[in-house]
Amino acid sequence: MDAITVPSLREMKHEGRRIVALTAYDYTFGQLLDRAGIDIVLVGDSLGMVMQGQSSTLPVTLEDVIYHTQCVARGVRRALVAADMPLGSYEEGPEQAFRSAARLMGEGGAQMVKLEGGAFLAPTVRFLVERGIPVWAHIGLMPQHVHQLGGYRVQGRSQVAAASLKTDARTLEDAGASLLLLEVIPAVLASEITENATHMATIGIGAGVSCDGQVLVLHDLLGLSDRFHPRFVKDFMDGSRNILAAVEQYVADVREGRFPGPEHSF
Repeated sequence: MDAITVPSLREMKHEGRRIVALTAYDYTFGQLLDRAGIDIVLVGDSLGMVMQGQSSTLPVTLEDVIYHTQCVARGVRRALVAADMPLGSYEEGPEQAFRSAARLMGEGGAQMVKLEGGAFLAPTVRFLVERGIPVWAHIGLMPQHVHQLGGYRVQGRSQVAAASLKTDARTLEDAGASLLLLEVIPAVLASEITENATHMATIGIGAGVSCDGQVLVLHDLLGLSDRFHPRFVKDFMDGSRNILAAVEQYVADVREGRFPGPEHSF
């Protein structure tokens, strides 16, 4: 199978083929997810919670993400490897963001970087894209903003909040973002944002089935989390003979539109 690239993700959106993403943090799981047919392997700052035992993503450093991205990239051949830009690695402005992204790609082996924030980040997104760095934007529930948001809550419920997220999406697409993560927002709102995005593919997590693709945290998919059980998670290990089969089932369910179901959406 051909390797996944930024242009091929855009092609998948236009052809209506769902994009399947999943997190990984080490070589072994990077290799396994690649074998299972995952399109995007995300080295998320969720590593702080599932790998380091932190209570949030906030303590994760750029060096942490670089290290785990190096491990994952060694095991991946087909999938596109994306890496989160952790808190404090891009907010000061485009120049700081470029330095951090360059390290994630040059040292870590990432092929795309993901950063949290709405329209205010458009200049940074444009700065990165103009310099050859593919960007995966992230709006809705943003874990790095958890204290400002008052916890891990559904975003975009009111008309004002929904309108703001639509504006964020349009602005980030205009700035050149290739992907947009929609986290924990109403399914109807996610559908509207997806329909209005002409070339930027939307990836949902807790955002309903209408997004162009889906992502989950690997450890949630495997039923390994004992601290947090969000509504949008499904334990794919239940009934699976092994981890590879569980991930393959996730891939199939996303591609066929069976996951997420109404029970996983808001």
